[in-house]
Amino acid sequence: MKNIAVIGAGTMGNGIAHVFAQSGYQVNIIDISEESLRKALLTIEKNLDRMLSKEKITVKDKESTLKNISVFSSLAEGVKNADLVVEAATENIELKCKIFKDIDKHSPAHAVLATNTSSISITLIAAQTMRADKVIGMHFMNPVPVMKLVEIIRGYNTSEEVTRKVYELSEKLGKIPVEVNDYPGFIANRILMPMINEAILSLYEGVAGVAEIDTVMKLGMAHPMGPLQLADFIGLDVCLSIMKVLHEGFGNPKYAPCPLLVNMVTAGHLGIKSGQGFYDYKAGSKELIVAQQFI
Repeated sequence: MKNIAVIGAGTMGNGIAHVFAQSGYQVNIIDISEESLRKALLTIEKNLDRMLSKEKITVKDKESTLKNISVFSSLAEGVKNADLVVEAATENIELKCKIFKDIDKHSPAHAVLATNTSSISITLIAAQTMRADKVIGMHFMNPVPVMKLVEIIRGYNTSEEVTRKVYELSEKLGKIPVEVNDYPGFIANRILMPMINEAILSLYEGVAGVAEIDTVMKLGMAHPMGPLQLADFIGLDVCLSIMKVLHEGFGNPKYAPCPLLVNMVTAGHLGIKSGQGFYDYKAGSKELIVAQQFI
């Protein structure tokens, strides 16, 4: 695999593109928004500059990484020579199914199609294509350039060969791949999201305040970030989407999203991305400064 196409120029998409390009792969970032593509390139350059200032890379490394990246607003053009396509669009079932139909239509027959979904069935996504044996889950963690884990999720029809290739490719990126089975939420979010939801329920029921809940988990459980701040970092809309997948997938009331989470998303308080969540992220605020340490 030499040519990588990444669908989506958001936080996860530009992070995935960054690690592939830094590892020497030719990367096409694809997004319908020219503004999102511009921001993705700026973000990658900023993150490379941060690594450069910490002497983790050289100027030559930065230049070669940026040279390895191209941007496209046309999916058909962006995937036509791809050996691997990694979809990193919004966590929405209908959107991902549509994207995979388009990828399947326009990418080479040999191309492996991966999704960065954090909760949606790989088997369902694969069923939208004519190459279910070449569809796999490749769930990176945020921030992608920093976090080592990649969840490898094999769909019902994913072949042994494709699983092996993606596993080995993840290792070449300097990541630690872990294979898990295709059930709602996989492992990372099946465990993480109910914990975040329980923290929100504790706030909703008046057990403790935002700072108190996060402090208990940071000092008592050695978490680098409290669950409510982490929810802001992930995006409350993403947290809600994953909880809905878990709730619908298992039919178990323990996965029902907290009413406070639903209301906050409805009100547009999505965390860092909107500037307001459980914390205030206006420019210069303490919470924003702390959050940026993890980006």
